[in-house]
Amino acid sequence: QVQLVESGGGLVQAGGSLRLSCAASGRTFGGYAMAWFRQAPGKEREFVAVVRWNTGNTDYADSVKGRFTISRDNAKNTVYLQMDSLKPEDTAVYYCATGRWDSGSYNRKYSYEYWGQGTQVTVSS
Repeated sequence: QVQLVESGGGLVQAGGSLRLSCAASGRTFGGYAMAWFRQAPGKEREFVAVVRWNTGNTDYADSVKGRFTISRDNAKNTVYLQMDSLKPEDTAVYYCATGRWDSGSYNRKYSYEYWGQGTQVTVSS
């Protein structure tokens, strides 16, 4: 059974940084994508970033390009999201997700089969 456990959320001032972690277990992830989504109150869950597990290729939402960095540690089966220059509009619950890689829809939540429980990120102005 696949499990994803996020950690690293918290409260930070605008301009600050946080690093989220997602520890994955339950299978090998060679052909999978590992992604971060976020959901603010009253809004749809939206794509943030993705890394293709076996190649390390990444992509980002326009709203976070240049500020966020996704990476993975194969030995630890862990994915990270380094968030710098945080803004109040980054406030949301952040979710880790995984599913088989699909180059045409990796930014869509419906492409992901497994989800973590979420971790709250709050950025104060």
